[in-house]
Amino acid sequence: MEEKLHAGSSRNISNHSLGDLSSFLPPDSTKAARIAIAVIYSIICALGVVGNALVLFLLGSRRRGKMSSMMFFVLNLAATDFQFVLTLPFWAVDMALDFSWPFGKLMCKLVSSVSTMNMYASVFFLTAMSVARYCSVVSSLKAKQGSASRCHAKLASAVIWVSTAIATLPHAVFSTTHAVSGDELCLVKFPELEDIDPQVLLGLYQTQKVLLGFVIPLAIILASYILLLRFLSRMKMSRSHPHRRSRVTKLVTVVVLTFFLCWLPNQALTAWGIFIKFNLVPFTEAFYAAQAYVFPITVCLAYANSCLNPVLYCLVRREFQEALKGLLRQSSGWIQQQGPVDGGASWRGCSGAGCPGAGSVQPGVCGSSQSTW
Repeated sequence: MEEKLHAGSSRNISNHSLGDLSSFLPPDSTKAARIAIAVIYSIICALGVVGNALVLFLLGSRRRGKMSSMMFFVLNLAATDFQFVLTLPFWAVDMALDFSWPFGKLMCKLVSSVSTMNMYASVFFLTAMSVARYCSVVSSLKAKQGSASRCHAKLASAVIWVSTAIATLPHAVFSTTHAVSGDELCLVKFPELEDIDPQVLLGLYQTQKVLLGFVIPLAIILASYILLLRFLSRMKMSRSHPHRRSRVTKLVTVVVLTFFLCWLPNQALTAWGIFIKFNLVPFTEAFYAAQAYVFPITVCLAYANSCLNPVLYCLVRREFQEALKGLLRQSSGWIQQQGPVDGGASWRGCSGAGCPGAGSVQPGVCGSSQSTW
């Protein structure tokens, strides 16, 4: 049983061969669409690299003691999203060549495994951040929570990476290249076993991806933010700060909707394939057309989430914007050779008049131990 890989996700082939299925679709009419999607992949890659690199640079330059548990998760999220988008150029070429993989078996296994691993890691860290945000708000009145909270964040991050590696194992083991009609394709190919239908193995594998990569994380994210909003609504402090509560509510809504809308189309098509694997619905021309040409678009949408994460979790913060302005001023001064720019009084804890973005940059750039947002 074969599962065609695409941009770190899956394309379902069922019991039919790729050669037979290609007769469903006109051979040349979709070339422009494939090129357009390849270009979109490249744009998402560029935006994701820039956005996540900025987050990594600015957070990585912070003093360790100044980083809250929330920002430790943001740092890990930026790292995994950065790796995630770096695989897009390979899938862009694969798409432009009509799913023909030119990079060989080793790169197929490596790129597809890295894509899948970081897909899981990104979703897991988003989930952990929703739980951490709720716990941070609830425990905000307790003293000296910062050190213990950071230790918990490090432990949780280690658990997430180990869980991600385990979840990726089937993909890493069974991804390979396979020649079909003269083209080398990058596939997940399960072995033919006497007692187990490979179709069942493929269905179970995709079920794991839908549950671990969408359903369970979405349920946890929703529960965390519902509890958060409920907690804020009961606080006397929230009644005296309605503007702050309104801002939190808007941010929660944006975060949940972004995650849901970016991943739902991709996971819905994967679920459709699962129903076919278990013979719950028939294989149709519509399914193949959706997998061949709608699925890549859903992958674009899912990958766009890796570009939006830096914006949602860091770049919208005033402190981060001021730090970025200071960095740009420093870079501009160096380029124009207007004399040495004092980088020592940078955003690392500087809040004086001589700092970039005078008076606006606080020690808790992009979130301090006291900040829940």
